Amino acid sequence: MLGLIAIVFGIVLTVWGIYRMKTDDGIFGKTQKSKNIFNLFLMGEASGIGQFLGGIVCVILGVAYLLFG
Repeated sequence: MLGLIAIVFGIVLTVWGIYRMKTDDGIFGKTQKSKNIFNLFLMGEASGIGQFLGGIVCVILGVAYLLFG
């Protein structure tokens, strides 16, 4: 059960991170990619890239828990 919760939470974080990467504005950077990278260094997990990567890690941990736990 815990693995399924982690997978669902990871999927939500991943989708939310993709949305944030497309819509967030940054202080510095000319392209959306450079703005996202600056936001990652400035805000960490609260940025779009941080949420995306955190979601992927949650999905991987959930699958690992289901397979090996």
